[in-house]
Amino acid sequence: MPHIFIFGLGYTSSRLAATLRRQGWNVTGTKRIASDDAIAFDDKASIENALEQATHLLSSVPPARDGGDPVLDHYGSAIRAATFEATAYLSSTGVYGDVDGAWVDESAPIGLGRRKARSQADLDWQNLRNDVRVLRLPGIYGPGRNPMTRVEQGKAKRIDVPGQMFSRIHVDDIIAAILASFDGPAGVYNIADDWPAPQHEVIAFAARLLGIAPPPLLSLADADLSPSAAGFYEENRRVANGKAKRSLNWTPQYPDYKSGMTALMK
Repeated sequence: MPHIFIFGLGYTSSRLAATLRRQGWNVTGTKRIASDDAIAFDDKASIENALEQATHLLSSVPPARDGGDPVLDHYGSAIRAATFEATAYLSSTGVYGDVDGAWVDESAPIGLGRRKARSQADLDWQNLRNDVRVLRLPGIYGPGRNPMTRVEQGKAKRIDVPGQMFSRIHVDDIIAAILASFDGPAGVYNIADDWPAPQHEVIAFAARLLGIAPPPLLSLADADLSPSAAGFYEENRRVANGKAKRSLNWTPQYPDYKSGMTALMK
């Protein structure tokens, strides 16, 4: 029976764990605090024992705010020594920084934007073992976490930054990509849908699906965003997914935000 160990049972990886359990996998994972289905992240003895039993490894833990990858800092040696069929790390397309709306593939340089710690973690995982799949993800949406939810809660803002484009990905397509990567070659892969779009168009479509008026269109100056939220609009890129399609035989079930959000409504 395949056995996956997952560092960080968050939104995406918890859905992956549920999928794998339905398929007969043994799943062990971590949370900050121990629970019925997770080991506490600082329970070193239990984690190292579980790593010895695992056939696959996934880390979805982001780098610390002050830099450094918590998983590698605490368990890097044990991960290097373990025997896995495949290792995967969930990174971010934020590593590419701002490219003024151009398409970026996996050959583009990283570490030039605000995600310095994420870029370093991305490189550290690439260099950790020869079986590592680094999956770079854009904005994630899915059940309970999507533009429609924010519109319903009155938290969505439509912000118009001329020419600005973003990529995104449905959580179920991430799960499919992770599984495909286990059967494909190690390497770096962008996991994004086929249709980058401006943020304000996505929010407007969410409102139309809900049958309510969209929020007003604001300039960035009028949006009154926090510094971290405003940083999102400092970068502009389209993420190319051709390598994952070619090498992993993966195709997104939801190739654009309209098909993904419509499915969520149904």
